[in-house]
Formats: sequence, C-alpha cells, structure tokens
Amino acid sequence: MLILKMENCRKKSISYSEHKTITPGLSALSFNNVKCNVNRTDLKKILFKTPNSKKSAFCPSAKKKQTPGGFTNDRYIPNRVVSNMEIGYHLLHSKNSQDEDRENQVDQVKRKLINETCNGISDRAKVLNLHNKADWENSDKSAPYLNSLVNSVKKNTKRYISPTPDRILDAPDFRNDFYLNLIDWSSQNNLAVALEQDLFLWNAGSGEISQLFSMGEQNSDYICSTSWQPSKGNILAVGNSKNTVELWDANTQTCLRQMKSQKSRIGSLSWNNFILTSGSRSGEIHHHDVRVAQHHVGTLKMHGQEVCGLKWSNNGRHLASGGNDNLALVWDANYSVETSQPLHIFREHTAAVKALAWCPWQNNLLATGGGSSDGHIKLWNVSSGSLIQSIDSMSQISCLLWSKYYKELISSHGYSTNQLTIWRYPDMTPMSDLIGHHSRVLMMAMSPDGEMVVSVGADETLRLWRCFAVDEKLKKSKDSSIVKNQSSTTLSRCIR
Repeated sequence: MLILKMENCRKKSISYSEHKTITPGLSALSFNNVKCNVNRTDLKKILFKTPNSKKSAFCPSAKKKQTPGGFTNDRYIPNRVVSNMEIGYHLLHSKNSQDEDRENQVDQVKRKLINETCNGISDRAKVLNLHNKADWENSDKSAPYLNSLVNSVKKNTKRYISPTPDRILDAPDFRNDFYLNLIDWSSQNNLAVALEQDLFLWNAGSGEISQLFSMGEQNSDYICSTSWQPSKGNILAVGNSKNTVELWDANTQTCLRQMKSQKSRIGSLSWNNFILTSGSRSGEIHHHDVRVAQHHVGTLKMHGQEVCGLKWSNNGRHLASGGNDNLALVWDANYSVETSQPLHIFREHTAAVKALAWCPWQNNLLATGGGSSDGHIKLWNVSSGSLIQSIDSMSQISCLLWSKYYKELISSHGYSTNQLTIWRYPDMTPMSDLIGHHSRVLMMAMSPDGEMVVSVGADETLRLWRCFAVDEKLKKSKDSSIVKNQSSTTLSRCIR
C-alpha cells in the first residue's frame, strides 16, 4: 500500500514538471533554498519562541519602522561627554582639600603658640609638630597669621615703667660721700634731706619745703645720717660728725634728746620699734633704747672699718650690717652688752657693702650690694646662711630697695653707669634702666605708698621716679595683707 502511494506521488511530480518549463539549475537552487529556509525557520521557532508573541517569525515586514519625526515615549538623555564633569568634580574637591590643609596648619600654629604661652617652650616634649614647619614658618603666607596670633594670644607680661622722673629738685651742697646716708622718707610723706649742716623737710603732698634745723655755718661739723621712726612719722633720728645722735620732732621742730656713745662719726642709723641702732666709722654698732635715760643698751663689735649700712628686718628678729671692710653680717635681735658674735658672716663681697635690703614678703631673704670693685648683687638665705644668687651689675651699688607690690628689686649705681636699675625676682633679669643723673647716685628712699622712689646724686639733684605704680585693687589687697602680717608679728613679739 505504501509502495502504491509513493508511486502515485512520483507520477504527479513528473506530470507537473512536464506541463511547466523550469530551468534545471534554478529549480534546484530554489528547492534547496526553500528547504534551507524551512529548516532555519523551524530552528528559530524552537530556540527563539517567546510566549504570547503575536508577530510571525517568517514576516520581516511585521516590525514597525521608526521615523525621525515619529512620536516616542522615551525620556531625553543629554550627551555630557563634552562637559568634562569628572574633571570638574576632581578639581573642585582638590581645591577644598588644599583649603582644609591650610586651615589645619593655621590651627596647629595657633595651638602651638597658645601652648608656648601657657607652658613655655619645651625642646624635649612638644605637643604638636608641623610636618612642613620650615616651609610654613618661612613662607610669606605665614607672616600675617603669626603676627596676628602673637598680638592676640601672647600676654604682655612686661608692665610699663616710665623712663623719665616725675619731678626734679635741686639739692645744693649735697655731700658727695659714698659712706653716708643722708635722705629718708617718713610714713607722713615727709622727705628729710641733709645738706651739709642743714636739714630740710619736703612734704611730697603739698610740695612745701621747711628747714628743721642747722648746725651753723661757722661749724665744721656736718650731718652724716638720717632715719625716721617707722610707727611715728614725726620722730627723726639724725647722726652727725660730733659722734652724737639727735632725736627731733618734725611737727614742733624741737630737739627731743641727744645720745652720745660712739667715738667717731655716725654714718648709718636703723630703727627697731623703740630701739635705735647706730653704726660709726670705728666699726662699732650701738643699740640705743630711746625710752630710758641710760640709752646705750648694747654694742656689736665685728667690723674692722666704718659701718656704712644698717637695716633691721621687717619682723625685727635680725639686723644686717655692712662695712668698708667688705663684710656683710647678720645679727640676732639680742640687745645684751656682751653680744659680739654675729649669726652669719658673708665674706663674698670684694668692696664696701653699703646697700642692704630685706625682702618684705620673705623675712629670711636679704639682698646686699658691693662697691666699685665688686658691683655684685647677692641674695642670701639668713635662715641657713647660704648664698641664693649673685648678679654682676658691672657698676658700684649704693642702695637697694624691694618693691612692696611687685616681686622686683631696684638698685642705684655709681661709677660708671650712674643710673637706677629694676630687677625682676627671682630670675633677676633687668627690666628697666632709669637714666637721668649726670654723676653717681649716692642714695635712694621709697615713698610710704610704695609707688615712688627718690634718688639723690653727686650732681646735687633729687629725682622722683614713679616706677612702682599699681592699680587700686592690687594696692588694697596688698595693704590688707601687710596689716595682717604686722599685727601677727607684734603679737608674737609681745608673747616672747
């Protein structure tokens, strides 16, 4: 049956080819193409058939062609190739990083300056380190930052000291003698000045000048020393070349009494409450009790030459003496006649020791100054007798004074600088030089308020320097502390 069907199909194909003329090559090619297309189409249907597909794989014209003017639902996407967005983003962020680095460097410099101002410069331990320190500090950009930071952050620790005197007074016939002490300032604001045989008083408040007494022009004697009683500002002790100590009342201008026990001129005086101590050219130191008739209550013998400096400590427990024998001695407050051995003997000076000053806030601190061939300021601890510090002033030292409100020391100098110098304690660095005298400065005295210093020189002038001016708040606090210390010292003295 199958054979018959195949035979019928063959006959039909032959009959069809007989009725239609077809080129053999073309017919074979068309047959092959049709067969190939049928096979490729079947393969596509198997491999690329998608569900719910309405388009025929055999119809290439089924796809819609898009025209340039046709409507489309896609959003517009601009072409940003020519905008260089990546380069711009990179440049923007690189600029910000440079500004941040610069701000960080400025911040580090600021912190460094604040740290140095508060804690000082430390070479071993540094809190902050700049990576480009040399480049930053030496660059022109750092200069305005550093200048502004220094001006705004750093504290001006150096106070202003006027380099010129407030007032200049004439002192004609002032005796040019290094070993004498011829001026002193009282608690009632009266300045005593000895001019050869005459003694004058100048009231600093009113400016009034009065003569207290005169030894007489015909007399060859002269005044050698002056000293006001601290608690009573109207009692003045005067030593002269007649080996006599006189007590004068400045209010009544009368001589209260005369005390004579020394054998030579009396060039130095110092008070300790009711005890007046005098030093003479013979080297002896005498204690005088001004309350009793037998005033001579004690003698101190150690100096071999003239005693040119005497100063009782603020608490009244020690007496410092300086002489032309280059010795500085510290004595106990013992008024016994048999007392002759000092507590401490300081032999480090190489010239006469006239300048003596006790520290007002530290009772065991003593400052001494040497003459022309020495020129050293020495600080001593009288409790242990040890030398704390020594400073070479390169000039003769005639007087030393401690400030009441600042931790400072002022010194007056003779040959060859003829000036006043203020030193900062405890490092003892010079703060200011007060220049004005044309010859050596012989003596200084401090005003009762502690703000002014008067100096007298061989040029016969008195110059008043406002070198320790203070604020009212600081002055009140210091005065209250001084009153407390004085009351406690008086109480302890009464108990003893």
